[in-house]
Amino acid sequence: MRALHIITGLGVGGAEQQLRLLLRHLPVDCDVVTLTNPGAVAEGLAADGVRVTHLGMGGNRDLAALPRLVRLIRAGGYDLVHTHLYRACVYGRIAARMAGVRAVVATEHSLGDSQMEGRRLTAGVRGLYLASERLGSATVAVSPTVAERLKGWGVPAPRIEVVPNGIDLDHFRFDPERRERTRRQFGLPEDAWVVGGIGRLTAGKRFDVLVRALALLPDECRLLLVGGGPEEHALRRTAHEAGVSGRVVFTGERPYLPDGSPGPDLPSLTSAMDLLASPSTEEAFGLAAVEALACGLPVLYASCPAVEDVRPPDPGARRVLGGPEAYARAIAEVRAAGARPRTASDIARHYSITHCAARLTDLYATAVSSSPSLSPLGATSS
Repeated sequence: MRALHIITGLGVGGAEQQLRLLLRHLPVDCDVVTLTNPGAVAEGLAADGVRVTHLGMGGNRDLAALPRLVRLIRAGGYDLVHTHLYRACVYGRIAARMAGVRAVVATEHSLGDSQMEGRRLTAGVRGLYLASERLGSATVAVSPTVAERLKGWGVPAPRIEVVPNGIDLDHFRFDPERRERTRRQFGLPEDAWVVGGIGRLTAGKRFDVLVRALALLPDECRLLLVGGGPEEHALRRTAHEAGVSGRVVFTGERPYLPDGSPGPDLPSLTSAMDLLASPSTEEAFGLAAVEALACGLPVLYASCPAVEDVRPPDPGARRVLGGPEAYARAIAEVRAAGARPRTASDIARHYSITHCAARLTDLYATAVSSSPSLSPLGATSS
């Protein structure tokens, strides 16, 4: 089977890094097209031996990209097209049908109650998504919570398949040497108690809550923010105003998998933490929380379907609602309880990438076998 993955961009982001990890475990011949931004993850995919094509799309309304994408799909002779992220799902589904591909699968990575990938869920966004969804074979939800949101939008339940994100358990195993080395690289004292936040530095992630909470905690508490984004300047200003700028460390974007970049990767930074806090209220999955649990970290979260959809609940993960005061109290309580064993939790094992890749492989086989006579979009019958 030959499959083409189409994604909006390949900068360092959760969906982008998840795609790279997935392709390492899928027993399928896969190529990748990125509509825009062939960034660090594109370089990592190329290093893994995956062929990556940059379509050079100029924006959401660059309709000239559609025929280019159709030609590329036809030339590749693909059995299946798999799209990721909003723009790629809309253009990719249409292009795949126009090219006459047998099966089209889309993964919905980032659907919240009021936003998708940071964009507000207007009637136009929702309508365009639903119109293109009908052109696919199946829509993958990364959690049962996202599946319910899709049903609420009007996506028929039989077309929705839940295939969660996956993690490489071995890669995130706690390593005391990586912990010591990473702390030294970022100037974190040996006795510092480090709260971590992982994700794009956007308003929706609410990392300002953690910055303000830090001001309510003892001086030995530090905040390690892993990621880049448009809110970095505002967060630095907030830290300065709160009097904690010397206790907040910004690492910038860090790779999930080794890619030759200088400095530590994401698992090394997770090893350097003592707790992971995720105050975002609209997570579609909560990958950072699962990765932290794989490293044996306690986790505080506002929204995390990956944790809440699995029973029994994980004793290392706790939901916290509210602002800086609520997070400061919760962080202080975890710290007072003392260190826990740094071993992977049952929830982390539940999301092993090998299990997730196997489920997706089965879905591919079903989609291809059940769509043997799909006609190109717009073709007429004789």
